[in-house]
Amino acid sequence: MKLAAIIQFTVAVLCGAASLGSLIQKVPSKAAKRQNPFHADVQAQRAGAKLYARECASCHGDNRQGRANVPPLARPDVENAAPGTLFWIVTNGSPGRAMPSFAHLPEAQRWQISMFLQTQAQSK
Repeated sequence: MKLAAIIQFTVAVLCGAASLGSLIQKVPSKAAKRQNPFHADVQAQRAGAKLYARECASCHGDNRQGRANVPPLARPDVENAAPGTLFWIVTNGSPGRAMPSFAHLPEAQRWQISMFLQTQAQSK
């Protein structure tokens, strides 16, 4: 029984990872080329960490590890994505994958979340 649960969890994580990967690939090139206006701002990174905890962690996990059928964000394709790509995904979400749009957040906050995701990869 325990083995079946492990297999089911592994399949869910792999399917979630594949679906986010395809979402990254679907971001329009014009959007992907956008640069983060907070690129070197340490305070913006801290703000992004707080926003991630408030807006994203309930689904993607406190350490970006994912949960159930929600893909992890602690992955090379996410960590190496262009800043504009992450911003576009945070802004638009993915209704077909149950990820809501966060366009209700001010633009600065969406950039801060994007920056936090990338800075976490750099601090490993």
